[in-house]
Amino acid sequence: MKTYGIVLIGCGHIGCEHLADIYYRPSIRIVAVVDHDADKAEQARRRYAAAYSGTDYRPFLAREDVDIVIIATNVDSHLSILRDCIQAGKHVLCEKPIAGNREQGAAFYQCVQSAPVQVSVAHILRYNESYRKLRALIRDGAIGRLKVVRMVQNHHSKDWPRYRRLLEDCSPILDCGVHYFDVLQWFSGSPIVRVSGIGAAVDEDLPAGEINYGMVQMHTQNGVVGYYEAGWGRTFSSDNVKEFIGTEGRLSLTLQSFRTSHREEGDLIEWFRKDSQEYRAINVASEYKPMWRQLSALIDRIEGRESEMPPMEELYTAFQVGLAADEAIRTGRILSVKR
Repeated sequence: MKTYGIVLIGCGHIGCEHLADIYYRPSIRIVAVVDHDADKAEQARRRYAAAYSGTDYRPFLAREDVDIVIIATNVDSHLSILRDCIQAGKHVLCEKPIAGNREQGAAFYQCVQSAPVQVSVAHILRYNESYRKLRALIRDGAIGRLKVVRMVQNHHSKDWPRYRRLLEDCSPILDCGVHYFDVLQWFSGSPIVRVSGIGAAVDEDLPAGEINYGMVQMHTQNGVVGYYEAGWGRTFSSDNVKEFIGTEGRLSLTLQSFRTSHREEGDLIEWFRKDSQEYRAINVASEYKPMWRQLSALIDRIEGRESEMPPMEELYTAFQVGLAADEAIRTGRILSVKR
């Protein structure tokens, strides 16, 4: 078994979630952890048994024992780091969204398309067992034809400086929304073609011109409609709603941490069937962010095996939907999604 040398760039919340699920795997060696905050990088090095820590990732790209770079930095740095990694011949796993605007997103996509290495974008819900189960049920006709999708992901932002920094790059609609725009297209088997929405600046100290709440309405080419709501702020409650309504029934997902009972059973999928008026509970032992499964899919692609990695084209369309949704909210218009 080959051992893959990993460099993590960005030792914040999501970066450490990557490390926590991969550092002890037998085929992984954490060569270095990098952050502009030297103390944060050194703390991550000690916690996750990395060989080195530092504030500049570029010297580590020259090392022959580095195979994969995980980019978990702020959005505005993704493109430049990606280019450096590709030039150095390193495979990449990059956090979403790929960029904060159309120009950088298009440049990121073009870099990936022409890259001689493998590049994956961290759409972690593609690897989540509960979402995979939901998709299989929908595709098998458990609720008839999918017609309506309801999705809410609001955060009560206790660590406000972290969220405020994220808002400097993009709104929650683009940052978190790319997950759920991808889910809608993945479940429906059809692209989102039209979006509209509303939004608000709730907190008084937001970056100039930014909003921290939005609700997007979406239409797919095959007639599925849905909405996605996202808010980050100090006065929001933490809400998580995932519901999928069809002609013959309904599916809903309650994450383990939101269950009021039987949390030991994992996530709960509730299935209502119109014909029998019955409810069925499906318990799923699912890790919410299966970082190792995601990295394993990249390694499978590197080694030429069949891989769970979603096509980059599909992930890029979710990014394009996010851009259109954000623009629709800010302009108050109904917009077609540009491809």
